Amino acid sequence: MSIPKDLRYSEEHEWVKVEGENARIGITYFAQSELGDIVFVELPEVGDDVVANEPFGSVESVKTVSELYAPISGKVVEVNEDLSDNPEYVNESPYEKAWMVVIEPSNKEDIDGLMTAEQYGEMTKED
Repeated sequence: MSIPKDLRYSEEHEWVKVEGENARIGITYFAQSELGDIVFVELPEVGDDVVANEPFGSVESVKTVSELYAPISGKVVEVNEDLSDNPEYVNESPYEKAWMVVIEPSNKEDIDGLMTAEQYGEMTKED
């Protein structure tokens, strides 16, 4: 399992990629592998506010429905509309095609509190 080094990670298995003033968010390879085949993704609307550690959407697999937890607080500025028609992207390409939302962080320090790739790797070894 590869864990991209340029991302930050939450304990709920979301990844965050800083892009200028914004942060792109998705779920990790580990998360999608635990969930199984994703069949539906529910995401917030552009303009919605999300709160760190609170649900902002969900993914439904053949096994279960799991909530997505915001790793940081902020305003949704972009949503990956492709996932409506192609939820399988979450399994096929969790770090590229399957990003979920782009958030304008309300507090950039939130990102500093997330795990590095190395820390996330240690956590997932224990799971």
